[in-house]
Amino acid sequence: MQDLYPSRYSTEVEITRRKDPVIHSGPGQDNETPLSKEQLTSYERNGYLFLESFFSENELNQMQNEMDAIREEYRTENIPEVVREPERDEVRSVFAVHRLNEFFNKIASDQRLTDTVSHLLGSDVYLSQSRVNYKPGFAGKEFFWHSDFETWHIEDGMPRMRAVSVSIALSDNYSFNGPLMLMPGSHQYFISCLGETPDNPFTHSLKKQEFGVPDPDSMSWLGKRLGINVPTGPAGSVLLFECNTIHGSSGNITPFERNNLFMVYNSVENRLVAPFSGGKPRPEHIATRKAEPVLS
Repeated sequence: MQDLYPSRYSTEVEITRRKDPVIHSGPGQDNETPLSKEQLTSYERNGYLFLESFFSENELNQMQNEMDAIREEYRTENIPEVVREPERDEVRSVFAVHRLNEFFNKIASDQRLTDTVSHLLGSDVYLSQSRVNYKPGFAGKEFFWHSDFETWHIEDGMPRMRAVSVSIALSDNYSFNGPLMLMPGSHQYFISCLGETPDNPFTHSLKKQEFGVPDPDSMSWLGKRLGINVPTGPAGSVLLFECNTIHGSSGNITPFERNNLFMVYNSVENRLVAPFSGGKPRPEHIATRKAEPVLS
C-alpha cells in the first residue's frame, strides 16, 4: 500500500497538507448525526469539538466508580494493559478497558457517541483503542506535543486520516491541572518526524513520549500560526478530536486530579495494515486489528 504520510525516514522534516477529508459523510447526511451544522463546521475548521456536560450525573458517577475500581484492582497487578508512571509505580493508564470492564464497554457503544463518530467518519466504526488515563494531583506527568495519527500510521499501520478520538472527562478540567491543549487547525498539516522507530517503542512511549514527536521548529511554526486552545469544563464533558490534531498536556502540580476515559473510533474502511515503519505491529490491547463494528 502506498504510504501517503511518510515519517521517521529522513533527517529532514516535511510539513505537508492532509490528503483526506475531515468529515467523510457526504452532503445531505447532516440529519443523521446529533451534531448541529455549527458544530460540524467548528469540528471541520478546528479539528476538535468540546461537548460540555454530555453525560448525566448518574452516568458520570458510575464511570467514576468504575475508574476508581480499575485503578485499585490493577494497582499491584502486572498485566500488559497496565502502564505505570515513568519514575513511580503508580498506574498511568489501563488499556482495553472496554474489554476489562462491562460498564465501559456499554459506554463505548453508547448510541449518542457511535452516531456522532459514524457520521464524522462516513461509515460503520470499530474501537481501535480504549484506555483510562490517570493524572493525579501533584504527580501526574506531562505528555509532549504529537499527532496520534503519526504514531498510529507508522507503528500500527493506519492507512488514512479517518479516525476520531473521544475523551470523556472523569474529573473537572481546569486550565491549571494538566488539561489537554490543542492547536486548532493543525489537523490540516502532517508533520514528518525525525529518527527511526526502534523495536517495541510502546514500552517507552506510553510512559513518556519519545518517538513520533514533532521537532521544535515545526511546533513553533504551527503554534505561532494557529495558537493553542485549552477546552475546560466539568466532569462528564466530551472532547472529540480528529486523529491528526496536534495536542499535548503539561504535568499536574495542583491538588486536583485530571482523569479521563479515552476511546479511538476508526472507520471499518480504514482497517490497519502492516506498520509503515516496517516493524512489528503493536499489541492487540493497544491497537486492535479485529475491525468488528461497534453496535449501539
